[in-house]
Amino acid sequence: MLPAIGQDLDFVNIVHSHLIHSEWDKLNKLASGLTPFRIKHILLKTRKDYVLSLEFFKWVELKNSELNTLDVISIILHILTKNRKFISAESILRRVLNVGSSELDFPRKVFEALVYSYRMCESSPCVFDALFKTHAYMKKFRNASDCFCWMREYGFYPTVESCNAYLRALISLNRSDIVLAFYKEMRRCHISPNVYTVNYVIAAYCKSGKLEMAIETFREMEGMGVTRDVVSYNTLIAGYCSKGLLGSGVKIMNLMEKNGVRPNDVTYNTLMNALCKEGKLNEANKLFREMKSADISPTTVTYNTLINGYSKMGNSEMGIRLFEEMSMSGIKADIVTYNAVIMGLSKEGKTKKAAYMVKELDKEKLVPNSSTFAALIAGQCARNNADRAFQLYKIMVRSGCHPNETTFKMLISAFFKNEDYEGAVWVLKEMVQRAIAPDSDILSSLFNGLRRYGKEDVVMDLCNEIESRRLMPEGFGK
Repeated sequence: MLPAIGQDLDFVNIVHSHLIHSEWDKLNKLASGLTPFRIKHILLKTRKDYVLSLEFFKWVELKNSELNTLDVISIILHILTKNRKFISAESILRRVLNVGSSELDFPRKVFEALVYSYRMCESSPCVFDALFKTHAYMKKFRNASDCFCWMREYGFYPTVESCNAYLRALISLNRSDIVLAFYKEMRRCHISPNVYTVNYVIAAYCKSGKLEMAIETFREMEGMGVTRDVVSYNTLIAGYCSKGLLGSGVKIMNLMEKNGVRPNDVTYNTLMNALCKEGKLNEANKLFREMKSADISPTTVTYNTLINGYSKMGNSEMGIRLFEEMSMSGIKADIVTYNAVIMGLSKEGKTKKAAYMVKELDKEKLVPNSSTFAALIAGQCARNNADRAFQLYKIMVRSGCHPNETTFKMLISAFFKNEDYEGAVWVLKEMVQRAIAPDSDILSSLFNGLRRYGKEDVVMDLCNEIESRRLMPEGFGK
């Protein structure tokens, strides 16, 4: 960058003097003389005092944000990251990257601006690390990956903490493929993983169904000098449970205790959830008692898991008992808890009790959601009240909740039982309008019923509507 000379130099020196004396009234009078060139030189002059630099940057932003060009922004970012003020730097980066998000090459321009001003600011590689991490936090995965490659070209590498931020964001969006590819790149670049890194990798292998690779990575941790923590064990237990290998999951829990790692609520919740899914409620209840005797406090998730398990097995009485125990223990029930209880009651046709539980939601300042309505609709369908179920469906839609395919199937089946094909047609039309494709069995039953009553014209109209929306099941014979 060219040095400031003549009028520019005089202006820079005057502004600097006013700045260090906090003479903002005098500075306001000089605002009209600001240019990006002058701002850059003022920031360079104040760079050893990051508080003053940031104050000046913010003041310029208020006066005329367009003066804070990418070159100016790069300098304030160097100043902040050199002084380890990463939160402030990342806040500026987020804003800048959001503003320029419409430009495809904008991330590259930001990177190049930082490279250009790197030496003149006597900066540190932390500035590039902050840029990489911000892309990760913003879930801009392509930009983060590109930034990593650009950094590598200049011999800069992100810290393991920043890499973990990237991996965490990828895991949250189920991008296990990128997690595993990036981890290999980390190892190639000699970025030493820590326990968090390896835990994300184990989780990625488990989520992508590669349990053997997850086990292998778990075993390799010791050789890598990485000490396994409770998350390492819990992640592998979840992997075993997802494959239905409950016995192996229990063995891992026993192994963690032998290795001096205490199981936590997540350990027990994961195993109980797997047992409940398999209908092994007695074994789940045994683990629940073991959890309490080990002085590990059950959580809302613990109770929700068990209540949901009992409700699905048609034991609403046990679900209610657990709900009451939960309340007496001072554990706050959430909408998932109420939905599980309501589902259990509805499944057994106890619609009045289920409706009472819905009224309780308002007292607890909880809002009914799609699952709440689906449970209530299931209750009315169980009692063969198709019209009442359809009324609930309408309330559900008015409340802004979205029915799924299962809810529609329940409604159509309820109308079928009453041989009310007109009602079933209403539901099918609602389904099609929401771009949910009906399956072959539903269409066959409905069309056959309509034809029995001589409604061939209705069948043709429905076929035309379904085909026009490209929702006709493949290979369906009319």
